[in-house]
Amino acid sequence: MSILVIAEHDGMHLRAGSKSALSAARELAALQDAQIQWLVLGSGLEAVVAEAAGYAPVVFADHPLLVHPTADRYAQVIADVARARGATLIVANASTFAKDILPRAAALLGAGMAGDVTGFAQNDGQLLFRRPMYAGAATATVTLVEGPRVLTVRASAFPAADPLPTLAASTAWPVDPATLPNLIEYLGCESRPGTRPELTEARVVVSGGRPFRSSAEFEELVGGLADALGAAVGCTRALVDAGIAPNEWQVGQTGKVVAPHLYVALGVSGAIQHLAGMKNSRVVVAINSDPEAPIFSVANYGLVGDVRQFVPELIRELAR
Repeated sequence: MSILVIAEHDGMHLRAGSKSALSAARELAALQDAQIQWLVLGSGLEAVVAEAAGYAPVVFADHPLLVHPTADRYAQVIADVARARGATLIVANASTFAKDILPRAAALLGAGMAGDVTGFAQNDGQLLFRRPMYAGAATATVTLVEGPRVLTVRASAFPAADPLPTLAASTAWPVDPATLPNLIEYLGCESRPGTRPELTEARVVVSGGRPFRSSAEFEELVGGLADALGAAVGCTRALVDAGIAPNEWQVGQTGKVVAPHLYVALGVSGAIQHLAGMKNSRVVVAINSDPEAPIFSVANYGLVGDVRQFVPELIRELAR
């Protein structure tokens, strides 16, 4: 039996979430007596492959046509490698990258798929997967039958994998341009430049909610506190819908799932959709003017007050 772990990377380094996916794959391999391999796709992959080989054997597809992660081409290569390697499980971190590509790969393979898996068990030889539903209000236990199985796992539910004592083998996968689909055209990527940590990988996250009425105010208070703490910036869906903050900063059921050591919620009411994205944070600090705000039910430390009054004071104290 074989488990294929899809590696997500930035062209130079593995994403932290992929190392958590590998950790989940190792647990599954122990239950299934299976072998694990990375699958790395892209162009100019020398550094990424070298790092990945420190954790597990690597199959890599390096070709200029794979420089951008378009779902049609990546899914085709994943399906081809999975068939050739006899993969019974395909595992990836539940990121926007995997959510775009893995369902298409599962369809090409005729495979069952479970998304956002947080745990699993084996019962009478059958694998059972746990995944949250209804914004985390319920947890379903599901099984996938027949053929290969495709999983995305929630990175916050699994620790990052430890490296191996020695480098594992790396094998190049030949890419035939004639077999790659060309249904999707890559036009470009728009992202705010900055030096702050990536949201899903940060140890500290500062999030802002509905009280912030402009991008300038959000950046001054939420961004200012984040910079003082060396933190990533997050926000609620209300701010994305209002155009105050970009979609890439949204935390919650329809945004990103985070599990930092410290989560600071500024003016965040704590709707269940938002809590689904941050409830695994180790320490939660909340400032909100509403003493009945649901965020206080999950906060380790809470302050009832106006964020416009207290956040500037906090930034000044941290600067000292």
